[in-house]
Amino acid sequence: MKQNNESNIVSIDSIDAYNKLYGLTTDHPLVTVLDLKKATRSVNHVRMDYGVYALYLKNGVNCTLMYGRQPYDYHEGTIVSFRPGQLIGVEMDKEEVAPDVIGLMFHPDLIFGTPLAARIDGYRFFDYSQREALHLSAEERAIFMECLQRIKKEIERPVDRHTAEIVASHIQVLLDYLTRFYERQFITRHKVNSDVLSRFDAALKEYYSSGKAVDGIPSVAYFADIVNLTPGYFGDLIKKETGKTAQELIALRVTEEARKRLAETSDDISIIAYDLGFQYPQHFTRMFRKQTGKSPREYRLSLDTKV
Repeated sequence: MKQNNESNIVSIDSIDAYNKLYGLTTDHPLVTVLDLKKATRSVNHVRMDYGVYALYLKNGVNCTLMYGRQPYDYHEGTIVSFRPGQLIGVEMDKEEVAPDVIGLMFHPDLIFGTPLAARIDGYRFFDYSQREALHLSAEERAIFMECLQRIKKEIERPVDRHTAEIVASHIQVLLDYLTRFYERQFITRHKVNSDVLSRFDAALKEYYSSGKAVDGIPSVAYFADIVNLTPGYFGDLIKKETGKTAQELIALRVTEEARKRLAETSDDISIIAYDLGFQYPQHFTRMFRKQTGKSPREYRLSLDTKV
């Protein structure tokens, strides 16, 4: 465990580093099932530089996790997840009380050479952050706990050549369940999601009506920032609500604006392309053809023949 006292950053580059920080024992060097109620050391006002994967289920309400300057939507009965490379702050409301938090932590080396290694990047919730925690039902919490117990039971056995693969398979099952639970949450939080979708649509229209498009085609991250979500969570939400990706919806808006300009003005196609945020007219032509089946010039000519 490495600590930078000036910035109060603790490097969590191993399971043992985390366990030593909280005064917990290490049963396996690459994976652990955590119960912070058993911690013998209090940790507060620090930032953890993760070099491991982690999932936490919070049962109490006396601990706040920070990502940047924003608190996680992390209340009783919710799960947050972290991947290597993230910097997370820990703020305890009552320093003398151990947080009622359980979870799983595993090092990337554990899954090396297993089927999970090829799939780990597909679990997009590891990139979710501010206000994007997973809210569990009682049944989902029970499933989560059952998965942790299977993992715990396996790592308490003597290590053999099958251990890593079996543990990785149990972790994969847990991550698949969390994917299912997040999909349920996108559905049950439809009103909240609809509000995000409305704000996205309004921001997309405003981007083009205000002339901001000359600065370039807006990115998914641009709109995610407007609604205070990470690009990953925002993109998944939009896909669940509309059946289209955020990038596809941006392209549809650009196409709509292009059709209007082509129909209502005699502006050169290259000028329209620049005004819509394209650095090169051929990129505009390629996008327009993909959306409409016609080049901008062909589309304009087809309008002339209808007159």
